[in-house]
Amino acid sequence: MNDREAGRLRRHHRIRKKVAGTPEKPRLAVHRSHLHLYAQFIDDLSGKTLAACSTRGPGLRSEEGKMKGLEVAKRLGESIAQAAIGAGIKRAVFDRGGYPYHGRVKALAEAARSKGLEI
Repeated sequence: MNDREAGRLRRHHRIRKKVAGTPEKPRLAVHRSHLHLYAQFIDDLSGKTLAACSTRGPGLRSEEGKMKGLEVAKRLGESIAQAAIGAGIKRAVFDRGGYPYHGRVKALAEAARSKGLEI
């Protein structure tokens, strides 16, 4: 593991000490790889994933080749918000996963907020 990834994991562990999801207010966890974004709602008390979406999913995969980073993140934020509302989730805590809150991570969170999700 390189120093950059180790630093991100240290930040992530520091954040996770303070951020926990409950059934009423689950945690919206974001993971960012070089090519893809992953987002899921997690109930940490029971250890279950309540809803999940990624740019590898069937809904975004066909359009992903035409869109670049921020557009894909916005579309993923909208789709995860729709999945959450479908699962009965209206409020959540945001877990940025140790990544800086800008770029694709920020676009995903703001798009989810614009669809009515309280983060």
